[in-house]
Amino acid sequence: MHRAVVNESLSAEHEDRWIMNLRGLAVTEISVGYQLSLRLGSDARVVLGCPFELTQGVVDDRRHVLLDPGRQDVAAALGLFEAKVLSAVAFKTGSLRLVFDNGCHLNSRADPSFEAWEVLGPGGWRVISMPGGQLAVWSGQSMPS
Repeated sequence: MHRAVVNESLSAEHEDRWIMNLRGLAVTEISVGYQLSLRLGSDARVVLGCPFELTQGVVDDRRHVLLDPGRQDVAAALGLFEAKVLSAVAFKTGSLRLVFDNGCHLNSRADPSFEAWEVLGPGGWRVISMPGGQLAVWSGQSMPS
């Protein structure tokens, strides 16, 4: 059995994923440029630069929408405003999964050529999906000034 390594700021590292400490934070701002940025509370942010999937509804009647921040095709993401994070997982393959209390699930895969997404968390930690499918992870203590 694999034990989780706990980092107080980031949360828990497992063999194949990081569980990020974003639970309970609400989406307080949504901004769009060539990326989609979700501000969570006052100290965290999720930035998506590559196409991602947003689903909503129960399993048998779930709607899937592919959003593309590079083309500003992100209108469906406006439904995340004021939604609270229930779960935030960064997989070591470079994928991101966020689950919100309004029934939405946001899933982003790694991109072969670009940083698909990044999460900046409370306390200064950062997780980035690197090109090709690995994670770069910084705890708040190791962040450059």
